[in-house]
Amino acid sequence: MLLFLPQILFMDFQIGLVVAGLSVGFIVGLTGVGGGSLMTPILLWFGIPPSTAVGTDLLYAAFTKMGGVYVHHQKKNINWSITGWLSLGSVPAALLTLWILHSIKTDITVLNSVIKYSLGWALLLTSIAVLFKKKLLIFSQKHAGDKFHSESKTQNALTVAIGLLLGATVTLTSIGAGALGTVTLFFLYPLLATPKLVGTEIAHAVPLTLVAGLGHATMGNLDLELLAQLLLGSLPGIYIGSMLSGKVPDLFLRNAIALMLFFVGYKLVF
Repeated sequence: MLLFLPQILFMDFQIGLVVAGLSVGFIVGLTGVGGGSLMTPILLWFGIPPSTAVGTDLLYAAFTKMGGVYVHHQKKNINWSITGWLSLGSVPAALLTLWILHSIKTDITVLNSVIKYSLGWALLLTSIAVLFKKKLLIFSQKHAGDKFHSESKTQNALTVAIGLLLGATVTLTSIGAGALGTVTLFFLYPLLATPKLVGTEIAHAVPLTLVAGLGHATMGNLDLELLAQLLLGSLPGIYIGSMLSGKVPDLFLRNAIALMLFFVGYKLVF
């Protein structure tokens, strides 16, 4: 098996895909913006079918973020209790969404159309979340004394509900585990430090994207050569971006990314 690995990695090798992985990994390491919201539109631009782009990107995100979990765990930036409540909603939602996609037995052209349309709306929502992230955080902190923040049972139930929403959205579009997940957690846990919110969402994204990605793989929505080339660029990209985090104007990058995502989402939907 190992003897054929070089052939698998360099079959139909495209330097553009490695550069795409490097660029997205660098931006994720630098800003924390979810890789799916950037990578999936790039794959569509390369002419990858929407279903294959989503399935491959999900496993790309799972493998990439495993390294992030290790780093954040070492820094004690992960609230495993919140991760557990999120997963309680997201993993079953992912499995249900996969079952529905598998059961409808629709034509691949129709499936790609549905995924492309859902992808567009997810990008529009993500762009808004990225653009107004700081304002949303300030708003959520002002309401930190609200009833649902002080009652643990209600808070846990709402966390599971967020997980359900993220599970379905991420499985269908590969987008939402990062930017949308972190922003929604701002409202439920406004007093939790931002690094812990980010670390917790990264930890939650790994099982979700892994389950959803493997599910898509069983439906044939996975390109191993594509995945290998993306990871070849993204792993060093994330390391470099993480090292430079805080040294590049974050506001400028976030606004530029938000506008790009909004434009791509608008083109996909309309």
